[in-house]
Amino acid sequence: MSEKLRIAIIGCGGIANGKHMPSLSKIDQVEMSAFCDIVLEKAKLAAQDYGIENAKVYEDYNELLQDPSIDVVHVCTPNSSHADISVAALDAGKHVMCEKPMAKTSEEALRMVEAAKHSGKKLTIGYNNRFRPDSQYLHKVADKGDLGEIYYAKAHAIRRRAVPTWGVFLDEEKQGGGPLIDIGTHALDLTLWMMNNYKPKVVLGTAYHKLGSKKDAANAWGPWDPEKFTVEDSAFGFITMENGATIVLESSWALNSLDVDEAKCSLSGTVGGADMKDGLRINGENHGQLFTTNVKLDSGGVAFYDGKQESDSDLEARLWIESILNDTEPTVKPEEALVVTQILEAIYESAKTGKAVYFNETNVLL
Repeated sequence: MSEKLRIAIIGCGGIANGKHMPSLSKIDQVEMSAFCDIVLEKAKLAAQDYGIENAKVYEDYNELLQDPSIDVVHVCTPNSSHADISVAALDAGKHVMCEKPMAKTSEEALRMVEAAKHSGKKLTIGYNNRFRPDSQYLHKVADKGDLGEIYYAKAHAIRRRAVPTWGVFLDEEKQGGGPLIDIGTHALDLTLWMMNNYKPKVVLGTAYHKLGSKKDAANAWGPWDPEKFTVEDSAFGFITMENGATIVLESSWALNSLDVDEAKCSLSGTVGGADMKDGLRINGENHGQLFTTNVKLDSGGVAFYDGKQESDSDLEARLWIESILNDTEPTVKPEEALVVTQILEAIYESAKTGKAVYFNETNVLL
């Protein structure tokens, strides 16, 4: 391994430019030395903006992975290619950060987990909402046991009208689905992480394409093309865990509702509860009286580090790099992300068949 971790970016589009590369550029222990995109001009521009001198650019990720000097690969491509690229990178001896969701299917996600185990390299998934101030605080509260046993939770990912109209978001073949796999995945990851419960028993789901066929619809990013809108516009899941706990998952890009929240969760435990709907609130009972506490958090970033504020993406990137340098587990473990993918897949399957989807004791779909 070189003095600095040498990082390659595969997929130089929106998420790479909006999150990965800006955050990595702030870390002294890394250098971005290779960039790959099927549109070569995107790779060249990324190398110009973020690369070291003489950074290499590629159209084919297989060629990039042959470079033994690369230590870490960030996979920032459409969902359909996450598994193939991640497995190839792990097999080539690289640590891998793959953008969420882990994969289109649980079979693909399992391949990624197995590749990480066989290679001995680290694999993590880009669930950056874990690194927000409210998420970090609430996880400490839940982990300490302040809420008791969390037996009911809601995972919120509802937009009134915010359908992403760029890239391949509306393409079922490339993405595997719509809001459920795009933003519902964040809400579910947060909820499972807070509960520290990764053993689903049965899932019942519904999915709808009710508003996606509308022409000239009001939308935060301009009207969508109904002909290209091949994914659901909303999906909902009812999840029962092995220990009897219940999770309700709601996701939508377009829904006639004013009750909108994204990448948030509500928790109900035997001692107390919490929600992220109007800031972070903790509720409970003390000395015969009910109480609600509005938690005040630092507004500018997740944490203060060396006198600087860190965004959730910056903290995510730093802790990921530190896990490699210190040989510790990443914050987002691949086995946890696998369960998220399994549950999302079960919701889609249940929505298609109208039947509940059952898991066995090893979380394998029956």
